Amino acid sequence: MNLISILYGLFLLSVLGIYWSVGQQKLRLWTLLIASVVFYASLGEGNSNTTVLATQVQYIPLLFALIYINFRLGREISESTSPGQHNVDWQLSNEDWRFAQVDWNRRRLNLLWFGIALNVLLLLGFKYLQPSLNFLFHNSVPTNSTTDSLKLIAPLGISFFTFECIAYLVDVYRGAPATKDFLKFTVYKFFFTKLISGPITRFHTLSNQLQNLRFPSPDLVAEGLWLIARGAAKKRIFADHLGIFVDVCFGNLPRAGSLDLWLATFAYGLQLYLDFSGYVDIARGSAMLFGLVLPENFKSPYFSTSIADFWRRWHMTLGDWLRNYLYFPLGGSRQGLDRTCLNLLIIMLIAGIWHGAALGFVVWGLFHGLALVVHRLTDAFSDRNEDLENFWHKPLGTFLAWLLTQLMVFASWIWFRLPNLNDSSLVFQHLFGYPADAQFAQKVYVEVLNISQFQVMVLLAVLATLMAVVYAFKQTVKLQFNWPVKLVFVPLCLYGVWLLAPDGSLPYIYFDF
Repeated sequence: MNLISILYGLFLLSVLGIYWSVGQQKLRLWTLLIASVVFYASLGEGNSNTTVLATQVQYIPLLFALIYINFRLGREISESTSPGQHNVDWQLSNEDWRFAQVDWNRRRLNLLWFGIALNVLLLLGFKYLQPSLNFLFHNSVPTNSTTDSLKLIAPLGISFFTFECIAYLVDVYRGAPATKDFLKFTVYKFFFTKLISGPITRFHTLSNQLQNLRFPSPDLVAEGLWLIARGAAKKRIFADHLGIFVDVCFGNLPRAGSLDLWLATFAYGLQLYLDFSGYVDIARGSAMLFGLVLPENFKSPYFSTSIADFWRRWHMTLGDWLRNYLYFPLGGSRQGLDRTCLNLLIIMLIAGIWHGAALGFVVWGLFHGLALVVHRLTDAFSDRNEDLENFWHKPLGTFLAWLLTQLMVFASWIWFRLPNLNDSSLVFQHLFGYPADAQFAQKVYVEVLNISQFQVMVLLAVLATLMAVVYAFKQTVKLQFNWPVKLVFVPLCLYGVWLLAPDGSLPYIYFDF
């Protein structure tokens, strides 16, 4: 089921009608759960490979089993905090009491590690077993026999699914209450708007909202509809048009010239942002119509002036997860500059591996880790040098910091778009002084795009300028539309999508992660 389609609109309206027509909270939860299962079962529909659809349906029992295991582990970790819950003799001496407490804490920790290991192994198995099988059987058996039978399609959204499970177990271990309501926990895990590509949401953030489901205010309804319409425009009008150019350019690497590769790299950075943030807008907007508010995931990341600031604005829920469940447990910045730099490298390496098994993602993660290390070292040096510290706060210093940050970020997207190191290395080799093949311009700019290279440059500049204007209004004027104005823009955006979107919808990029 495509999120930007009449089918999804009818599905959403039908679910909303049933959801708000029932009065009991429990019935509303059941409505959300059934709708989420139907939505997940429909994913892949329309794909020429019917195996994708069949596989997603087959994974539903596995996801339910994983939900139940994490639910029970949370209960066990929570119930292991009090000696009275284990029928321990209350007449124990102080020394015996301490030993008993150590045993209980050890049991809780063992349960936590078991839950983390289970979720991580499941994630690694689905995401990285297939590349390993391809490597083991490459050139050793016919491609139409063993390798086909061993082909493994990962459940859609498995990365976000397991990350939320790990966050829940860690939160309970740290003292948050474990839920005793399996239905609520299942709805939290399976909620269809966030199931596939986030935003990553903590259970206790959504639990309070699920406890008191109320019809949303006119402001919230208007905001939800506006987010859906805005997200559809981001995805179908902008991201998909950019994706056509990116695909055809990176699909003909040996023929592309240096300027073509720079334009494709810049276009991909914009496509990735508009595609992913467009999905999140639709997810958050749909949730608001059910009276639920999901966390923001983007905050104008391409206007950040440091790589650390970029990760506070880009995929914010993933950055929050990495900080709370990896960076801080590793010691954060509390153990000196050297250990801080090592911790930054570790978490970004893990972030790269999380995105995929190809070496390009590992390089991408290490590159961002090194950039964070350089930023931390520069900050430490600037703290000791008053002139340098003042320079970074002046307009020239701010512009230079922004420019360096964005050059680094957009260059790193090359590994993200082309995780095969042979392809990404070819791009870097051809970024300067490499002429384009004469047939490349004919194929890309005449046959596919029907516009010139210069016009592509102008369109990208106009899009970037439009984003800058919107950002400037938000930062300086603090312009906010009221709900009647937002409702006016909703049909205009949807009409624009119908009128201007290219034929055929490109898949959401983050569905692969």
